[in-house]
Amino acid sequence: MPRRVSLPAADDLFRPTSDKPAVRAVPDSPEDAPADAPAKKSRATKAAPAPKGASGRIRHDEKMTVYVTADELLAIEQTRLRLRAEHGLAVDRGRLVREALHLVLEEFEAHGEDSALVRRLRA
Repeated sequence: MPRRVSLPAADDLFRPTSDKPAVRAVPDSPEDAPADAPAKKSRATKAAPAPKGASGRIRHDEKMTVYVTADELLAIEQTRLRLRAEHGLAVDRGRLVREALHLVLEEFEAHGEDSALVRRLRA
């Protein structure tokens, strides 16, 4: 009897378990997206000029570490769960934070001195 243990191949471990298509928060390819959804832009398009808007679910080349309090993290997680339960939006914390950041920066660009960001930072 051989001493080596026979393990299943990766194809056996990661095979689909049902005939139904997997539910995804964001389609994998433009063909999977609904007809009325905007098409993803290529990397070349994104590079020049930089798009105005949150980056969404893509591979990100840059990383920034932000420390938050336990209460802030709890608020982010509760918001994420509410988005899923009440609005059917399955987003991760990173996507949620990028969208919130986009909203703040967009409002700052539009209102400058009168923006909520300037008012809160001065308080």
